[in-house]
Parts: sequence; structure tokens; C-alpha cells
Amino acid sequence: MTTNVNQASDHASWSSLPEPDLIARARMKEEAAIRELIRRLNPRLFRIARGIVSSDAEAEEVVQEAYLAAFTGLERFDGRARFSTWITRIAINTALMRTRRARPEEEYDTVSEENNGNILRFVGGSETPEANFGRTQISGILEATVAGLTPELRLPFLLHEVEGMKIRDIARDLSLNPITVKTRLFRARRQLRAALEERLQGGFGSIFPFDGARCAHMADTVVARLVSKGEL
Repeated sequence: MTTNVNQASDHASWSSLPEPDLIARARMKEEAAIRELIRRLNPRLFRIARGIVSSDAEAEEVVQEAYLAAFTGLERFDGRARFSTWITRIAINTALMRTRRARPEEEYDTVSEENNGNILRFVGGSETPEANFGRTQISGILEATVAGLTPELRLPFLLHEVEGMKIRDIARDLSLNPITVKTRLFRARRQLRAALEERLQGGFGSIFPFDGARCAHMADTVVARLVSKGEL
């Protein structure tokens, strides 16, 4: 019992640390700091990777590689942008390179290394078993429909609707004209509307989740690979 209390206390102390403090401790190869950064970044990076690649398994591999690149190359992080912004660009580029290797004949937008929406929710009160079942069904419909978008439409849609990023920030991070981003969001919504409008009351925030056991497994895997490389 005491051990569980101590673990909860340790987690709470790490979770309250601001990002710069965690980065400083990660530079000193403190495993707990690395795990906390992974816990915070997992949902965002997974969704971004899943916005580009075509399966959950590929997205997990992309996120792992992004973490390894970031934590073994922290000397390249100069602090001019937030760490979360820096590693997001790494994840996007990793996913794009993977996609190009798989389909070299297609062209994709690249991300510049020079520069640094609203989440819809389900309407309802208490979560009855029936409501929970319905939510699961709708989440499956959402994921399947969004996964059917092309990567050039899927990624801006996820960044805007799930991550809540502004159009100008998406344009900056993807090296696109804001008008291009608006056009792609319009096309994505138009393609999704016919399949979803009669069945949904929101819920985009529930798609491509990455938490619980999957989140913990990602941290374990990244830490083990860092240890094997002599980085921890």
C-alpha cells in the first residue's frame, strides 16, 4: 500500500513540472522525466502520425522513432520553440519519409525545419451501458471514415479538429499557404459530412486515442531502446 502511495506521489510530482524543467532533467538522462514527456506527448504525436500513415501499427512505429530521434539528439534542441513543437515536426517528417518509401510515386507536402479547431464532444449526461456502447460504435465509425481520407486531407483535419490547432499554425508547421489549409479542411469536411451528419453529435476528440496501457507500453519500449543504445 505504501509503495502504491509513493508511486502516485512521484507521478504527481513529475506531472506538475513544466516542460522546460522536464527537458533539463531529460538532458541529464533521468528516466522519469523522459517517461513523463512521453506520457504528455503520446496522444498528440500518435494522432499526427496516424494522420499520415495508414495504420495504427505504423503510427506507433513512427512515434517510437520520433522519440528516439529526439531523446538521442537533445543537443540539437535549442529551445527557441517548445519541445512539443520540435518533436511534432520530427514525427511529421518521420511519417512522411516512411510514406514516401512505401509509395515513392506519390508526392507529399514537406515540413520546414526553419519555423517553429475545435474539439467536438458527445452531448449527454451520465454514461449508461447503452450510451457507452453507442459511443464506441460512433467512435469506430469516425475512425474508419477519417482513416479513409487521403493523408493530405486527414492530417490537417486531425490537427485542426482534434488537436485544436489554428489554421495559421497548421500552415506554418506543414509549410503550406493558409488558403491551402482552409481548402483541404473544406474538402475533408465535405467528404466526411455525408457519412457522418445523420449519425453524430460530435465526438471527434475520441478518434485515434492513445492512452492507458498503450501509452505505458510506448514509454517502456522507448526507455528500453534508449537503454540499449547507452543513452540511459
